[in-house]
Amino acid sequence: MLRIRAATVNDVPLLKTMIVEFATFERLAHLVGITEAVLARDGFGEKPMFRVLIPEWEGEVAGYELLYDFYSSFEGPGLFIEDIYVRENFRGKGIGKALMAEAAAIALREGYWAMRWEVLDWNQPAIDFYKKLGARFLDDWKEVRLEGEALRKLAESSRK
Repeated sequence: MLRIRAATVNDVPLLKTMIVEFATFERLAHLVGITEAVLARDGFGEKPMFRVLIPEWEGEVAGYELLYDFYSSFEGPGLFIEDIYVRENFRGKGIGKALMAEAAAIALREGYWAMRWEVLDWNQPAIDFYKKLGARFLDDWKEVRLEGEALRKLAESSRK
């Protein structure tokens, strides 16, 4: 039987483990730099920056979903799904769909206009899953990121 619950600070070590598992699946484990201390501070501190749902299948942790708010100047508040991960031995049980449904319920309950997320272009099973949910793919939009040295250089230019 499936149960979905909100994560607590006590889940942080397990959450970190699953983030590494998910990053490994996505072939991105080399990019994981998050620490348990940062997760605890940012998710469960004075001003939480994200929330996490934990699905449990017959009492065993089956994955996680990490969510946070975003804001559209056109539409207002929305819910961003940073990660949705179901551990391999729990796949095919409807857990991913249940997590998406729970996120949708949160979005509607809190007055958000939409949910957004990203998917790697090689992950066809996930793409097919999202299409079955009725998701619209924003192919005309490009993800843009400024990080590392480029971020530092731009920030330094603001002081001159």
